[in-house]
Amino acid sequence: MSTPPRLTDRDALLRHRSRAKATEPALFLHEDAAIELEERLNEVNRRFTNPALVTNFPDPWLPVLPGARVVADDDLLDLEEGAHDLVVHAMCLHWANDPVGQIVQAARALRPDGLFVAVMFGGQTLAELRAVLAEAEIAVTGGLSPRVLPMGEIRDLGALLQRAGLALPVADVVSRKVTYADPLRLLADLRAMGEGNALSARARHFTRRAVLAEAVARYAENFSEPDGRVRATFDMVWLTGWKPHESQQKPLRPGSATHSLAEALGTCECSAGQKVQE
Repeated sequence: MSTPPRLTDRDALLRHRSRAKATEPALFLHEDAAIELEERLNEVNRRFTNPALVTNFPDPWLPVLPGARVVADDDLLDLEEGAHDLVVHAMCLHWANDPVGQIVQAARALRPDGLFVAVMFGGQTLAELRAVLAEAEIAVTGGLSPRVLPMGEIRDLGALLQRAGLALPVADVVSRKVTYADPLRLLADLRAMGEGNALSARARHFTRRAVLAEAVARYAENFSEPDGRVRATFDMVWLTGWKPHESQQKPLRPGSATHSLAEALGTCECSAGQKVQE
């Protein structure tokens, strides 16, 4: 049985992250997501005493999860089975070669009725950049190479929770529009986020200047704001699921209802073809 190709070159990804940490990482989207996480946890109305945090940039998250065990998003997560009441997978699941495996390991680390939360890039993230790079490369070279990570759709990502055996799964998206003075500033920010091209199938040479110049021109032409700045879309997909426990809500078995819909609506129940009396 052949091994499927790996989406992510893990060594390249780690190099990108190390370079970002060595300078001044651009973590404003992590900070934004951490604020959103705090709001979501407050809505749960439960005190979590033993959280775990899966991330390579923990600083923005620790004020929300003080005392959390921090682990990297390695293929094998360094988490103890049944040790945590909350596991947060923060802004790195989109790079996973086996996202289901990551969620399964996180679920295994949860106690019964423990909460799993993940936030990741997905949907239309960097759709503008993906489009202009593809158009520019085709126009200049006549070919096409992978340059922007493919993003999962919310329906597919939500299904991962059920595949991992989590209960009460919920998936939603928070979209953010970020504007830049020019497309080159966006590329610089992506490097400072550690989000550079780490695809296994990427070209192993520098992008030709002509391709980059064409992409910058197309970006400015098609994705400019009224003030002249260019926009970039970042869709933050949130996944939430619970470790199964007998106390959780469960759907009723078909046919187990004790009252009819007609009774609930205060109307009469008629068979097919029967006239309703006024």
